[in-house]
Amino acid sequence: MTEPTPYAAGPTPYAATGAAVAKWNVLSIVSLATSVIGFGLVGVITGHISLSQIKNTGEQGRVLAIVGLVLGYLGILASIIIAIAYIGFFLTLGPEGFVQMMTLGF
Repeated sequence: MTEPTPYAAGPTPYAATGAAVAKWNVLSIVSLATSVIGFGLVGVITGHISLSQIKNTGEQGRVLAIVGLVLGYLGILASIIIAIAYIGFFLTLGPEGFVQMMTLGF
């Protein structure tokens, strides 16, 4: 009988067994994307929904949802501050200053 060669193909001890790949939560990705684009309210809403889904299903994406929430809340806060500053600026002009500025093309 012949001996098998040491280089013969045999079963690999660590063969791929088709391990399940963890699924990503789509809403966490949507939360991050919409918050980065500037739709803070959409990012906050989808972030909270995705955290709830991740808690129930065990999907990946918790960090993405949290980052989307933080960026969304910061975007909403920045929008509120800009709106208050804008309104305050026009209130300090008074009616005559407002009309004059609009006729100059501001």
